[in-house]
Parts: sequence; structure tokens; C-alpha cells
Amino acid sequence: MFLFLVYLCFMRIILCAIFMFVTGITSGQNRKEKPSNAIPKVVDSLYREDQFYVSLSFNLTNNEPAAFSQNGFSGGIHAGFIRDMPFNKRRNKAIGIGLGLSRSAYNTNLFIGETVNGSTAFDIIENIGDIDRNRLITNQVEIPIQYRWRTSTATEHTFWRIYTGVKLSYVFSHVAKFQDGGVSANNRKISELDLFRYAGTLTIGNGSFNAFVQYDLNPLFNSSAAINGEAINLQPIKFGVEFYIL
Repeated sequence: MFLFLVYLCFMRIILCAIFMFVTGITSGQNRKEKPSNAIPKVVDSLYREDQFYVSLSFNLTNNEPAAFSQNGFSGGIHAGFIRDMPFNKRRNKAIGIGLGLSRSAYNTNLFIGETVNGSTAFDIIENIGDIDRNRLITNQVEIPIQYRWRTSTATEHTFWRIYTGVKLSYVFSHVAKFQDGGVSANNRKISELDLFRYAGTLTIGNGSFNAFVQYDLNPLFNSSAAINGEAINLQPIKFGVEFYIL
């Protein structure tokens, strides 16, 4: 009887030792040791969004004079930096103010030439399909001002956004290019061109792809630009895609 009790105690000790050994191995396997030089993941509670932008646009016009038409593709490219300034605790609402550059081209049948006395000559080209080139190009520095709403968080960067606001810009260079066979003319001094531009903007999208529209609030030319007494009140409308980068 004594030997039997000793045997039971011995077996209990062996089983306890085996249990502790197996438990220790399992715990060691499940526990992932972090290297001493590991960089801890930190959530930025003061994050900002969408601070660089690049846009591609298709340019149309409104308030066109009689017989005016666009010919071929009229496009533009816009790029810049916007300072994102959230104003609520969740940081999904913000004001954005930025600075950028823009280049726009308008292929139309509106001839913009120069007379012998240096004034601007406007005319409508009837058979525009027979002309090699007739376009107006503007280069602008722009200041976008936006109210921004989005569904982003500090760790989620694919989200819905609605940005609306205004864009102030200044045309620092321009040229009207005409070419037909061996005849070409470039007019870089269009005094009737309204250099200060004001536009309303709206951007809606999710993730990388965003659609935007921009409507100029003032005509492309001032009131002195006319064809046969009819004012040229062209107002550009731009549709396109916009890409944002942190």
C-alpha cells in the first residue's frame, strides 16, 4: 500500500512537470517578442489630408456669340499645394487654402489677331475645319479656397470627399496661335483678356478618383471685346478628374 501511494505521488509530480513544460512552450510560441529596435505604431491624432493636387480638365465655354464653336479638344492641367486646416475634433471638416499653377487651351473658331496699329482683331473663322491651328492658351497662378468634408480617419486614407469653394487666379502669360499652311501668327498682347479670374469649384469622389467641375464667374474677355458689335462673353466651364496626395 505504501509503495502504491508513493507511485501515485510520483506520477502526479511527473504529470505536473509535463503540463508545466508544455504550457511554457505554448506560451513562448504564442508570444511574439518585439525586437528592441522596433518602431511602435503611432496614430497621428492631428493628421491632415489631401495637401497636393493634380487635375486634368476638359474645357468648355458658355455665353457664346453667334457662329462661335469649339474645334477639337480643349483641355487643361492644374497642380499645386493646399494647406489642410481641420476645425473639428474628428478632423473630417476643414478649410483648405493653397497655391498652384494652371495651363488651359481653347481650340475654337474665334480668331484673335492684331491690327497694324497694335489693337486686337476678333473674327469668326467660317471654315475652321480647313485651318491647321487656332487656339488660345492661358497660363495662370491660382489660389484655391475650399470647404472640405470627408469620411477619413487617422488610419483610413480611402474615403469619400466633397470639397467646394472658389478659385482665384491671375493669367501671367497667354498666346493666341493661328496657323494655316505657311501663314502663322501669335498674339501675346490681348488687352481685352481679363487677367484676374474668379471661379466656383466642386470636387466629389472616393479614394484616388475624383470628379470636379469649375465654373468661371467672370467672362474670359472684358466688355471691349466684340464681333460686329456683339460682346464676346465667353465663360469657361471645366470638367475633369482630380488626384490628391498627402
